[in-house]
Amino acid sequence: MTDSSGIRIKVCGLTRPEDVTAIAEAGADYAGFVFYEPSPRNIGLDVAAELTRLVPDGIEKVALTVNAPDALFEGLLDVARVDLIQCHGNEGPQRLEELRDMFGLPVMKAITIATEADLEALPGYLESADQLLIDAKGSAADALPGGNGESFDWSLLEGVEWDLPWMLAGGLTPDNVGEAIRVTGAGQVDVSSGVESARGIKDAGLIRAFCDAARAAG
Repeated sequence: MTDSSGIRIKVCGLTRPEDVTAIAEAGADYAGFVFYEPSPRNIGLDVAAELTRLVPDGIEKVALTVNAPDALFEGLLDVARVDLIQCHGNEGPQRLEELRDMFGLPVMKAITIATEADLEALPGYLESADQLLIDAKGSAADALPGGNGESFDWSLLEGVEWDLPWMLAGGLTPDNVGEAIRVTGAGQVDVSSGVESARGIKDAGLIRAFCDAARAAG
């Protein structure tokens, strides 16, 4: 059952039916599924069809993509109903508008930051995106667009306000999510590797602990 007030929580990189059960029981608001082959959390269309059917009403289903072609979205939406497209690559404002027009779904744009200068990219997306996701830049050259377990200086977001919903990501765990919310004022948080027992393997106990800690802070 989701919590309709306070902090909203997204658990991303679900790969198994038991992951869907765990986030539902913990009260998450978003179920994130990865469609990016280099990721250890990538799922195929058959798995996507199965898992999205298991998501209870009231939990939004998010498709995380990275510079994906139209064909990926067409194939996905043929077999699975998702509620939100997450663009985690180099997609520009025009591409976001194309996706909204073609598929009739809201779009969340991920922006990765490490310094204050990285925030300068945000204004260009305020008209084309429905939500923003603020994530940490991976430090390694081969880092994935998300799920690297790295955080950034949360004080960069102190006092920042945008005219659309935004979500905080990047290295969040049950132990630090409360402080992250207090520093940034985030109304939504996103977790992936921070609730895993091994790379790409979600842990139901950590999911519960993360959701409890986020709600307590929110």
